[in-house]
Amino acid sequence: MLNNEFKKLFLFFVLSFIIIQKSFSQKVNHNNDVWLHYVGKNMLTKRLSITLEATMRYANGFNEKQQWFIRPSVDYQFNKSIVGSVGYSHYDTYVYGETPLNKIDTPEDHVWIQGTYTVNLGNFKFINRLRDEFRFVGIPVKNASGDYVIDHYEHRNRLRYMFLVNYPLTKDTNGKSKLFLNVGDEAFLNIDVTGAKTLFQQNRAIAGFGYNINAHHQVQLNYIHQNIWNLGNTIQENNPTLRISYLTNFDWYTK
Repeated sequence: MLNNEFKKLFLFFVLSFIIIQKSFSQKVNHNNDVWLHYVGKNMLTKRLSITLEATMRYANGFNEKQQWFIRPSVDYQFNKSIVGSVGYSHYDTYVYGETPLNKIDTPEDHVWIQGTYTVNLGNFKFINRLRDEFRFVGIPVKNASGDYVIDHYEHRNRLRYMFLVNYPLTKDTNGKSKLFLNVGDEAFLNIDVTGAKTLFQQNRAIAGFGYNINAHHQVQLNYIHQNIWNLGNTIQENNPTLRISYLTNFDWYTK
C-alpha cells in the first residue's frame, strides 16, 4: 500500500517537473532563408586592399525581410598566409518569423578587427578566420504611446571564429581551381555580454560549391544551417539557409 502511494507521489512530482519545464522551455523557430551576398576585394598595392561586403537576407523564401548589412574594411597582407583587417559594419534586422527575436526593426553598428590564416596542403586550402566585433545594438523601449522605439545603444562584444576547407573539383589548363567545394563552420560567441544566458550567440554550418569564372569573378552557392539564440535563451532559431554569393577581385595599382 505504502509502495503504491510512493509511486503515485513520485509520478506526481515527475509530471509537475515536466509541466514546469515545458512552461519555461525554449521556443524554437524554423525559417527557410535566402541570402544574396556580395564581396568585392580591391588591391591598392601589393599588400594593401579595401574590401566591401554587402548582403540582403530574406526569411521563408522571399516572403519576409530578415536582415541587411554593409561591411567595408581595410586589409593588409603580411605574408602569403596571414591577412589582418580593420572594418565597420552596419546592420538592420527586421521583425520576422513566427516568434520574432526583435520587437521592432533593430539597427546595429560594429567596429571590428580580424585575422585570417590560410594554409595550403596539397589540393586542400584551410582557412581560419578570427574576428572580434565591438557591437553597438539598438535597444527598444516603449514610449508614452505604448509603441516600441530605439531608445539607446548597448555594447555587446562578440567573437567569431570560422574554419573553412576548400577543395578543387576541376582545374583549368594552367592548373588553377575552377569548380571547388566548400565545407566549414562559424561560431559566434558572446564575450562578457550583460544578460547573455548562452556562450553561443550564433552558429553556422556551411557546405557548398564555388566556381571561378576568371581571375576577377567568382560565384558560390552554399547551404548554411544557421542557429541563433537570444540573450535570455528563451528563443532559438533553426534556419536552413541558401546563400548565393558573387565575389570580385581587382588590382588597381601598377605592377
